Amino acid sequence: MIKFGKKFKDIFGPGFLIAATGVGAGDMIAATVAGARFGHIILWACLIGALIKYVLNEGVARWQLSTGSTLLEGWVSKFHSIISVYFISYLTIWGFIVAGALMAACGLAAHSIFPQLSIPVWGILHTLLAMALVLIGKYRFLENIMKVMIGIMFSTVIINLFLIDINWGEILISMIVPRVPEGSMTLLLGVIGGVGGSVTMLCYNYWLKEKGWNSISKIKAIKLDLKVAYFLTGLFGIAIIIISSTVNPEQVSGSKIIINLADKLGETAGVYGKWIFLIGFWGAVFSSMLGVWNGVPYLFNDLIISWKSRNKKANEINTDSGTKSKYYRLFLAYLAIPPILLLFLDKPVWVIILYAVASAFFMPFLAALLLVMNNKIAWVGHYKNKWFTNLILIISILLFLYLMFLETSKTI
Repeated sequence: MIKFGKKFKDIFGPGFLIAATGVGAGDMIAATVAGARFGHIILWACLIGALIKYVLNEGVARWQLSTGSTLLEGWVSKFHSIISVYFISYLTIWGFIVAGALMAACGLAAHSIFPQLSIPVWGILHTLLAMALVLIGKYRFLENIMKVMIGIMFSTVIINLFLIDINWGEILISMIVPRVPEGSMTLLLGVIGGVGGSVTMLCYNYWLKEKGWNSISKIKAIKLDLKVAYFLTGLFGIAIIIISSTVNPEQVSGSKIIINLADKLGETAGVYGKWIFLIGFWGAVFSSMLGVWNGVPYLFNDLIISWKSRNKKANEINTDSGTKSKYYRLFLAYLAIPPILLLFLDKPVWVIILYAVASAFFMPFLAALLLVMNNKIAWVGHYKNKWFTNLILIISILLFLYLMFLETSKTI
């Protein structure tokens, strides 16, 4: 048993952080609304989303292992500075809005379990705790916490699946036979785009370094790690859709639909079903906060250092001690403290518009850059994309461009 545990620990690692970070309140809300409106016939969308995100993240990791530089270092050194300017501008807006949303979601989840404290107070406690854990804990410590959180997330959701009445034959058909209900296209694309996160995929590069997976010899281990991560992520989305399609929660706005879903579960699966689900919701949003607080400052740190070292060789740019960098800690503080204001104020309309437009553009932006970067033999050698990878990247670009059009037209 000890040998198995050690082998498991050595084989799997950063993928668990990706899985835990990629499933947040937004993904749960999208899956819940989709399941409530259209039922389990849209389960295939979770599998498509998981496949696309796997291909994107595998490309991010393969670039790093084959070149010795992170993807952001590649953007700075290989492309016009407008790429880096766009991304750091987007990262600043994205970080502020997402951090505020995660605080609110953690506050809501904790308040639903322990209502003695208000949502804003719980949100503040969670962000301060997450910041402290990131500052004092090393990568191994964070990885172990994430494994526990993943265990909470998935065990609670899977238990709920067995507490409600489900036709498993129909579920299987819905996963392998794509069907598009009338009026579901926008929501379907939202589910596909929401599975597995967006910007947080780039954090995988830095967690690989922390894990010590720096050579191309680790490519098979990384592919297995990511396959497990996105299998779990897709499974979680499928479970949420099944649960919400069964109990059909009333439509309410924002994260409160999750609480409404828990109340409905209390009616169909009993009081245990309700509390088990609420604990799983808390596990999902707090693990997402931990992952964002730890991983996203690496991106800011890497961009700043890469800009400052633009004329140096990639191996002279030191990001191994990123958590101790002043740029890393500056952006961690930016994520953990200023967005507290959003717990008490409505988000300004102009911030929402900027966020919607920039977010919708990011996924086709990432897919297009991977299509270029990982097909240049001069850059990645014989580790260039296979035809299937290129096909998935092209499909994802088209899907996300259409979603970008829908999102920006709806917002503006």
